[in-house]
Amino acid sequence: MKNYMPLFLLCFAVSIYGQTPCQNGMAGNYPCNGYDLLSQISVSEFDSTNANDSWGWTDPDTGSEYALIGLFDGTAFVNIDDPVNPIYLGKLDTHTDPSLWRDIKTYQNYAFVVSEAPGHGMQVFDLTRLRDVTNAPVHFTVDAHYDGFGSAHNVVINESSGYAYGVGSSTYNGGPHFVDISNPLNPIPAGGFATDSYSHDGQVVIYNGPDTDYTSREIYIGSNTSFVSIVDITDKSNPQSIATMTYSNTVYTHQGWSTQDHRYFILGDEIDEINLGFNTRSIVFDLQDLDNPELHFEYEGPTAATDHNGYVKGDTYYLANYTAGVRMIDISGIDSQNFQETGFFDVYPSSNNAGYNGAWNVYPYFESGTVLVTTLRYSDEDFVPGMLLIRDSSLAGTDISAIEVSMYPNPSRDILTIEAPNQDVFNISIADISGKVLFETQKLQDVFNIDVSTLSKGMYLVRINHTLTKKFLVE
Repeated sequence: MKNYMPLFLLCFAVSIYGQTPCQNGMAGNYPCNGYDLLSQISVSEFDSTNANDSWGWTDPDTGSEYALIGLFDGTAFVNIDDPVNPIYLGKLDTHTDPSLWRDIKTYQNYAFVVSEAPGHGMQVFDLTRLRDVTNAPVHFTVDAHYDGFGSAHNVVINESSGYAYGVGSSTYNGGPHFVDISNPLNPIPAGGFATDSYSHDGQVVIYNGPDTDYTSREIYIGSNTSFVSIVDITDKSNPQSIATMTYSNTVYTHQGWSTQDHRYFILGDEIDEINLGFNTRSIVFDLQDLDNPELHFEYEGPTAATDHNGYVKGDTYYLANYTAGVRMIDISGIDSQNFQETGFFDVYPSSNNAGYNGAWNVYPYFESGTVLVTTLRYSDEDFVPGMLLIRDSSLAGTDISAIEVSMYPNPSRDILTIEAPNQDVFNISIADISGKVLFETQKLQDVFNIDVSTLSKGMYLVRINHTLTKKFLVE
């Protein structure tokens, strides 16, 4: 097969930037290992000044994927069906004041939003409205509002039971505040649990773990600033404390997540790295006996960065690790007290020190494999917060590391010319690094010209006869 002769690609200056593969430990300016940058949107594109929490929603009717982004002054909604070219659809403004803290979860086709802004309550937004947005971005209004509490640090939702749990509010001593959301547009207060005081974050599951005493019970696991609380909340009118869990060198019991078999709980203490000088510490509890949980072991990461939110998907623990970005940790050896970091994407290249700049949250549950990361600017005025979409490099299906990159900085041409092999029919395709094919054809002629004037900046892959032949970069 002959080598083809490329000409020039038109260059674009756009605020949505992405599809940069991780090569030689870097994806553009970002240190990385095994994860490519698909795109990023700065917080200014959301007409805001900072970002915080995030969640995701997949439309059950269309399969479309959406990123839900917590902002200083509201919630942004982004269609990420094409993760290289995400579409900002619009924003739901905060119910009262701006706040650094905002949290979002979903139930069925609705988003539920809380904030530490005074009097904010819980906003309810019908996500199916995102299907038909025209003239984006638009300003959305709420579809319902719950005022049974004012400010709340977080909202926990059990999609299996149809209940939301506001945590860190002024009700029930800051413990979980139960809300029946089985009719999402008519949230109904359903009690709460005040015995273990303030709960900063939590997870609720229909328990299917090894302790058969609690099979099919609704179990709340709360991170309560100085200990972990385990509560049976099946009967909302009579919640029952099961046990509490403690550990050494406690500073601020922040957030945790259980393994999918409900055997273990992985906890982060947000301030121990800052106050005590640890490297990132993840604390693992064994919940084989819910009445008598035990400390299993502690995992120390490779940097001194502060841990924030972590989630389990299969055998991978995805940890938003502030200045160290997002760390992907293989937990398949958890029984034998063995964690291994297998990848990372560092959103804050200037340091890996303890502190609050960088990755606030990670959402790894999209079926496409796209991973959503949101970032916070706490003290570094040069750091631009916002959202990033990344993906495991192996999902591209081809090792692109050995293929030479061609760069086309000359904006005077917008045609890519390919010289064909002079035998048989040949197939040409161009894809972005997420694998989405943007152009494909079969031709017999010797020379073929492709109009690439509409491509935004980023990396593209050319395949001839389905073999990766070249990468080219649009800047």
